[in-house]
Amino acid sequence: MSFTSIDALTALIVIDLQKGIAKLPPQDLAVPAIGNAVRLIEAFRALGQPVVLVNVLGGAPGRTDRKPSGDRPDDWAELLPELGQAPDDIRVSKKTWGAFTGTDLDERLRDLGVTGVVVCGIATSRGVESTARFAHELGYNVALPVDAMADANPEAHKRSVELTFPWIAETGTTDELIALLK
Repeated sequence: MSFTSIDALTALIVIDLQKGIAKLPPQDLAVPAIGNAVRLIEAFRALGQPVVLVNVLGGAPGRTDRKPSGDRPDDWAELLPELGQAPDDIRVSKKTWGAFTGTDLDERLRDLGVTGVVVCGIATSRGVESTARFAHELGYNVALPVDAMADANPEAHKRSVELTFPWIAETGTTDELIALLK
């Protein structure tokens, strides 16, 4: 588990760090993951690399065994203020787990010449994994800083990191990634 390199033009994709999602994982896991995501955002912005801020507005259609519970507060989909949205950030609102499905994200990244993506956020086993899988299938070089993500189910986080991520990406830490960016 370590990054070998980062493409010259790499985008950071930050998944669902929004008010209604960030409170779901145990906070002893969510708070450091959010802090590391903010550090990555700052590093990418300082280098003029694309930052993609993603929020989820709802769920994909179709029947499932698990249904969302209850009404959501009005600010549920608002991004966390600590992300400090910048004018050059790419904003994506999605209705599925993955940030590429049903959005123009791939087209926007290709128009910029992006060949690599770093994906972080909440939840590891859903939004992060779905976005990383699709990015891999689209041919992007994917990097996953596992300390910049969290999940409401720590066992699901562990399964994603140990079983799925090695097949679709390079994994490592926020510090390792930031060192490669310099």
